[in-house]
Amino acid sequence: MASQEQTVLQFGQSPTSVSARVHPLVLYNICDCYVRRPDQAERVIGTLLGSVLPDGTIDIRNSYAVPHNESSDQVALDIDYHQNMLSSHQKVNPKEVIVGWFSTGRVVAGSALIHEFYSRDVNNLVHLTVDTEFRTGAAAIKAFVSINLSLGERQLAAQFQEIPLDLRMVEAERIGFDVLKPTNVDKLPSDLEGMETSMERLLALIGEIYKYVDDVVEGRIAPDNKIGRFISDTIGSLPKLSPHAFDKLVNDSLQDQLLLLYLSSITRTQLSLAEKLNTAAQIL
Repeated sequence: MASQEQTVLQFGQSPTSVSARVHPLVLYNICDCYVRRPDQAERVIGTLLGSVLPDGTIDIRNSYAVPHNESSDQVALDIDYHQNMLSSHQKVNPKEVIVGWFSTGRVVAGSALIHEFYSRDVNNLVHLTVDTEFRTGAAAIKAFVSINLSLGERQLAAQFQEIPLDLRMVEAERIGFDVLKPTNVDKLPSDLEGMETSMERLLALIGEIYKYVDDVVEGRIAPDNKIGRFISDTIGSLPKLSPHAFDKLVNDSLQDQLLLLYLSSITRTQLSLAEKLNTAAQIL
């Protein structure tokens, strides 16, 4: 039987070790740009700035939107605006370089064209997508890299592959991020409401830890040494304080916060009075 020549389609090397970490400032900036977008624009496109950590993780720390015009078969970016914004950012943070680009919504046909533009000068480029409408009530934030599909030495197309994305926030940032999720927000939470939300989340986490430890002790689930060491280190890092000393520490901190609020209120009142007196003097 005569041998038949076979056609082999090959994917480019998969960057399995590539992961990304995004700071909350980037998400807030993207949401703000989406709210301020032109009426005719369906989505927002922009540049991601950051650095590559020694372990290969792409650390995304800043971003800015780039004006664009988009149709079904082409995308036009304002390259001059992009270069001016990049130059201005690097004057303030020279260590931040282009690590990728973002868009609101999901990956569409025109995404490959934009990715090709940014990949001219950047390797391991990251494409970040953000669901700014929070349709499911959760933050649909995903990161992708592009993998080439080739036939021999000829490149046919590019495929976006999702990579692990780490979103790390302190408690104050997480409270603000949770406020962005509902479609209608009556008001921003006060300091007391934010503290109450944090304490409720803390109690829920402690309850989950209690349940996990009880399940391990009773033999309902298999123990995990890594989790056990993490719980042990967490408990060992807590200061050994008596209930009386802990209450005194909390009350002293609370009184300091109330004093700062009182002084700031007095300062605002004084500035308001000075402004009114200045206006009245100018009229007279």
